[in-house]
Amino acid sequence: MDSDNKTLTIITTADNSRTIYNPIVDENYHSMHGAVEESNHVFLNSGLRYFLADNESKRVSVLEVGFGTGLNFLLTADFCTGTAINLNYVGIEAFPLEFDFIEHTNYHELVSQNTWQGYKDTYSQALERFIPLNNFCNYHIAYTELMNFSSDELFDVIYFDAFASKKQPEMWSAEAITHTVSFLKPGGVFVTYAITGDLKRIMKSLGMKVEKAPGSAGKREMLRAIKI
Repeated sequence: MDSDNKTLTIITTADNSRTIYNPIVDENYHSMHGAVEESNHVFLNSGLRYFLADNESKRVSVLEVGFGTGLNFLLTADFCTGTAINLNYVGIEAFPLEFDFIEHTNYHELVSQNTWQGYKDTYSQALERFIPLNNFCNYHIAYTELMNFSSDELFDVIYFDAFASKKQPEMWSAEAITHTVSFLKPGGVFVTYAITGDLKRIMKSLGMKVEKAPGSAGKREMLRAIKI
């Protein structure tokens, strides 16, 4: 586990959902304009639901870069469970949080009791292997740095939720983005809260179809890219 969990602090965002402030990188885990608003808009609506709109399969796989508190996973798992979609979810996290710290968020109020209890019961096991959250969702928190991550599986959707490029530029490099996109299926969707000229150029160089999508609160635009 991250030995610096003790330096982190809980912050309440504009929509009353909570996030975490990390003083080491001087960055919040989610938008101060609304943690749950950002997660729903950027990742669920612009990523997962966008993909499912053109794919009627009752099975979907998601790779997240920057698992953090697990908010994106919780909302995704809750949605998939409620719609009877089988979810296979992998979250990459180099510095996992202690669950005791995650419990100081108010995420138990944002999802069903069964989803939250399943997360609480399985979190430590998920750091070691794939584990069922419930009858619909299996997940694994890959305790590793992005460039050391490997998988034989390709994914339908990628949530790219690293810290901002000005705080963590190595995560947004051509090498890191190329490595991430290598795990995306043809027709798969990559989404992130940010959009920059460099990121668009990298995506286009990889043969991705790049789209500017409306951003979450506080951001005019975000990036969505489809693997052709």
